[in-house]
Amino acid sequence: MSDNKTARSETAVEVMRDSYRTLLEQVGENPDRDGLIDTPLRAAKALEFLTQGYGMDVDAVINGAMFESENDEMVIVKDIELYSMCEHHMLPFIGKCHVAYLPQGKVIGLSKIARIVDMFARRLQIQENLTNQIATTIVEQTGASGAAVIIEAKHMCMMMRGVEKQNSTMTTSCMLGSFRKSQTTRAEFLSLISR
Repeated sequence: MSDNKTARSETAVEVMRDSYRTLLEQVGENPDRDGLIDTPLRAAKALEFLTQGYGMDVDAVINGAMFESENDEMVIVKDIELYSMCEHHMLPFIGKCHVAYLPQGKVIGLSKIARIVDMFARRLQIQENLTNQIATTIVEQTGASGAAVIIEAKHMCMMMRGVEKQNSTMTTSCMLGSFRKSQTTRAEFLSLISR
């Protein structure tokens, strides 16, 4: 990490720490009591970690892990753990992501798919946009003839507040290229992730 980026990060953490201290005061807490003395700093560092996707670049995430391949059959990575934060209430949503693509001459390193998911998930998000961002990036980076992404997640903004529905799950999908055009391709993907 460069000195400039480190200094910027430290400044951001300090500003967030002060903001968390103010929030504690505004909810009626005493930020100087024993259990809360270090909470503003811990919360600031946690928020920095949970939103680290803003500082990530897709080229750095992939880091050259693109490989020539004659395979043109479907590649699927399913059940990728996903942690993000709702941009409306800044509360977490947690779930799993299934990603598939149809290679055309090159494949991406397996772990890089999960890293792409994390890069976009570690930002303030809505699930619908997150799903599209992952699929679009897979197609753009691999040159695949199609990509499919399904996310299933539980949203704390719906479970902990508002309607308080504990068992609700949101499912979103994005089908690009061959997955959108071909019902057979789409059906194969859906069948394979349901096993």
